[in-house]
Amino acid sequence: MAQMIFVNLPVKDLEKSKTFWSRLGYSFNPQFTDENAACLVFSDTIFAMLHSEPHFKEFTEKDIADASATTEVILALGAESREKVDELADAALVAGGSPANDPQDYGFMYLRSFQDPDHHIWEITWMDPKAVEGASRRYRRGHQPLRP
Repeated sequence: MAQMIFVNLPVKDLEKSKTFWSRLGYSFNPQFTDENAACLVFSDTIFAMLHSEPHFKEFTEKDIADASATTEVILALGAESREKVDELADAALVAGGSPANDPQDYGFMYLRSFQDPDHHIWEITWMDPKAVEGASRRYRRGHQPLRP
């Protein structure tokens, strides 16, 4: 069985967050979605649990980071093409997101980033499959992975 990842994020307005991600073409798993949290589905193995802030606070004794003032994490999602990077980033801005950083184009890798309505930073990244294959081979031989 493939390993799965569940990223847990606090959100101020759960319905607003669900609407934002729905406008980008993503869905939610109703089995793990209620008035306190929503299970955002990126793939068969990648999910984000969007928790209302009071619900998120039940899982930690630490303060919740104010993502509008500090960066708590940068989340990166792969895209199958440069065009898909632009499509998703543009859709995020239209849906109520805001720009995070300037686009980065390294030839073999292209990415754009945005902030969701709660200011979590997301990068949409495309990497040339040949560059990924070459980096993977170098890494297996003990070299550093390919970096921009």
